[in-house]
Amino acid sequence: MFDFVRRHNRLLQFGLALVIVPSFLVVGIQGYDQFSASNEAVANIDGRAITQTEWDAAHRQQVERVRAQMPGVDAKLLDSPAIKQKVLDDLVRERVMLVAAQKLLLAPTDQRLQRLFATDPQFASLRNADGSVRKDLLEARGMTSEQFAQQLRQEFALRQVSLGLAGSALASPAVTARAMDSFFQQREVQVALFPAKDYLSKVSASDAEQQAYYDDPRNAAQFQSPETVSVEYVVLDLPAVTAGINVNEDDLRKYYDENAARYEQPQERRARHILVKLDADASDDAKAKAREKAAALLAEVQKNRAAFADLARRQSDDPGSAAQGGDLDWIARGAMVKPFEDAVFGLKKGELGGIVETEFGLHVIEVTDTRGGEKRAFANVRGELEAEVRKQLAQKRYAELAEQFTNLVEQEDTLKPVADALKLELHKADKLGRVAPAQPGNVLASPKVLEAIFQPESLSGKRNIEPVEAAANQLVAARVLEHAPARKQPLAEVGERLRNAVISEKAAKAAADDGKTKLAEWQSKPESAKLGAALVLSRTQAQGQPREVVDAVLRAPADKLPGWIGVELGGQGYAVIKLAKVLAADPAATGDPERVKAQYAQLWSQAESDAYYRALSKRYKAEVTDKGKAAVGTATP
Repeated sequence: MFDFVRRHNRLLQFGLALVIVPSFLVVGIQGYDQFSASNEAVANIDGRAITQTEWDAAHRQQVERVRAQMPGVDAKLLDSPAIKQKVLDDLVRERVMLVAAQKLLLAPTDQRLQRLFATDPQFASLRNADGSVRKDLLEARGMTSEQFAQQLRQEFALRQVSLGLAGSALASPAVTARAMDSFFQQREVQVALFPAKDYLSKVSASDAEQQAYYDDPRNAAQFQSPETVSVEYVVLDLPAVTAGINVNEDDLRKYYDENAARYEQPQERRARHILVKLDADASDDAKAKAREKAAALLAEVQKNRAAFADLARRQSDDPGSAAQGGDLDWIARGAMVKPFEDAVFGLKKGELGGIVETEFGLHVIEVTDTRGGEKRAFANVRGELEAEVRKQLAQKRYAELAEQFTNLVEQEDTLKPVADALKLELHKADKLGRVAPAQPGNVLASPKVLEAIFQPESLSGKRNIEPVEAAANQLVAARVLEHAPARKQPLAEVGERLRNAVISEKAAKAAADDGKTKLAEWQSKPESAKLGAALVLSRTQAQGQPREVVDAVLRAPADKLPGWIGVELGGQGYAVIKLAKVLAADPAATGDPERVKAQYAQLWSQAESDAYYRALSKRYKAEVTDKGKAAVGTATP
């Protein structure tokens, strides 16, 4: 065999080329297709596309922001269609406003940008003393000065587009009062309810009526059995990997020795000082006098250490510590300027140092006590060490096992080999639907996992599904064992439920018919009306009435009183209402007038801003493409 290879080396190379080159071509084409798909437009604004890649990047940034604010949030919730829809809507809105800023020439000049940066308080932490930007902080954010300037220019331009409109909403006392009076208006009514439950015993459901209800397409959803699957699945995650890791004593001790500094109590010094203030721009004569004074104070303390506190109270120029006899309490490293810190941590308990110069002046320093610096014993930190070492080993091992997990899943039509090889538990789940309630630890609630399970090839082939990353450091592989398509349940299976539905519908109709009859009768003969006690209803005081009643009362015209209203309560029955009076707004409901005025102005400003945005969207032809709509449902800019 090997002799053949050596003798026919060129022939073999040619044969390999025939196999390998087409493979590269196929991979290349697939890669190009994937690249093209990622750059396919999900929305267009003024002829400019928002690509799938940009949308995905914005979604990742949003997820990172939420995780930073709420570290414990369930990662599955951040991958929901609602979140993706919100991200896309925000992205479209931002692009519309950017186009408007460009068209309206609202981008600030370099000079104005510099002035805004130098005066806006929100950028104070990013400014050096000379007003320039702190490049170290930008680098920590992964930005250059040019990128930061571009970001600022964009933010200020966006602000300019809507600021004039949003900041000009008028809310005069008279306008606010009329609006709030209308919103918080009260109305006095009497109500007669005709509950559907009171008619249940008065109606029946014949076989023909049940059959008609069952056959009515409008009721089909009530008897629809949802599509479900039974699956087996395995999960590779850090807890599963950690469970299989053992750490020996030698490794723990080695880790302890290598990280000894982490297990030492931080050193602290208790010190006191006498400050002789000395400005950096002081004259030579002033500097000489200050040093002479400091030397005299040091000499006096050296002669009589007990006089330190009294001298500090009388002579120290530090108002913060002079009253305490110069005492600075406990000092940790990093709390003081470096020359002062070096001097303090260079002294032992009870030692007096020489004169130390800092940017504040000249210091006479004494260390009165020390603490810390002790190393925690290995036995006391062993539990922490083991947990940390196991975690680090698990993270490293997870990366190795993830590739093995993927390979084993792809090669089989059963998950038992991967479960056995990696010592993972093989789980089963029955009657799993396309939507599962989000529960902590329930990997099958992941939209990504469910999407993979319900792919047509997964349902028909019953082979292992390609592993899905349900969350960070969590791979899930599943296989469909049984698939039950959605179907309409047979009549025999829904007998009692069907009968109850027909009776409930007929009871609601009987209640509505009775109510409408009474409404007509009482309108013509008000004195015969049998109504409840007078009630005062408002948007904040429903008085136990159904929301449909409150809405109907507040929408009803009040130009002719008393007025009569009939309200359909759906399956709950019917209501007859007599509208007697219109009352002014309840002061207790409206609250503080100034706060209400501010809220009204804010709402009005938001309404105007939204209307302006819709106008801009129309002007610049903002639209979500079919691809964007297919991903999260119809989105409108």
